Amino acid sequence: MPLKSRLLQEYQDYCEGFKVLKGKVCMIQLLSMGSISKMIDWMDKGGVLMVPILLCSVIGFAIFLERLIFFARMKSRGNGLAATVATLLKEGRDKDALESAIESGSPMGRVLSQAIDAKDCDRETLETVIINATDEEVRLISSNLQALATIGNIAPLLGLLGTVLGMIKAFMVIQEMGGKVNASVLAGGIWEAMLTTAFGLFVALPVIAAHSYLLSRVDRYEAQLQSGAVTFIKSISAPACNSDLVQRG
Repeated sequence: MPLKSRLLQEYQDYCEGFKVLKGKVCMIQLLSMGSISKMIDWMDKGGVLMVPILLCSVIGFAIFLERLIFFARMKSRGNGLAATVATLLKEGRDKDALESAIESGSPMGRVLSQAIDAKDCDRETLETVIINATDEEVRLISSNLQALATIGNIAPLLGLLGTVLGMIKAFMVIQEMGGKVNASVLAGGIWEAMLTTAFGLFVALPVIAAHSYLLSRVDRYEAQLQSGAVTFIKSISAPACNSDLVQRG
């Protein structure tokens, strides 16, 4: 086949392939527009309570995303900090230990910095400072989780309320028609009323799952803070422990 004819054939094949691809893209766009239009139609039939349920879903997703970003940033900070601070304290480099804790900018660093400031106090005061600092960091880490739990509880209740209001409206229509209503009209009113319950559950289930996941992350970080506090106390108590062992020996 001559080169010119071959190039012409390849160009025609390319054009045909492009037309097929363009047709598929247009079909996908039409399907997407149809799905969006259908969803909007369902929300319109579900009633006014579909709006607060949708708002709950948006707020819940925003809280979950914000906490994920927060945990991702926090994960890279404070790794091995407790051991580093303990080593510096054992070497008598208290100032370097305090600088390392502050510069880390992590929850562990903030707890250890307060503990270092109070390390020369009596044991009871030191433990109180560490407990208060740990509780404060846990509250910071778990911020907005209560709001997420509230959304998970409210969304299905809003859906149930919407269903009850929709059923009331459907039976009022039946009463106005004098009871002369066929099964299709009754079924249509019922399924439209139940849309809010379905949508509320659709929002609540992932929100509850997200809350459980984030709560497990908070528990994990709290355990790490407690472990770091124990490492710190052991590091400043090491000379006293060693002297006690020598006396007993």
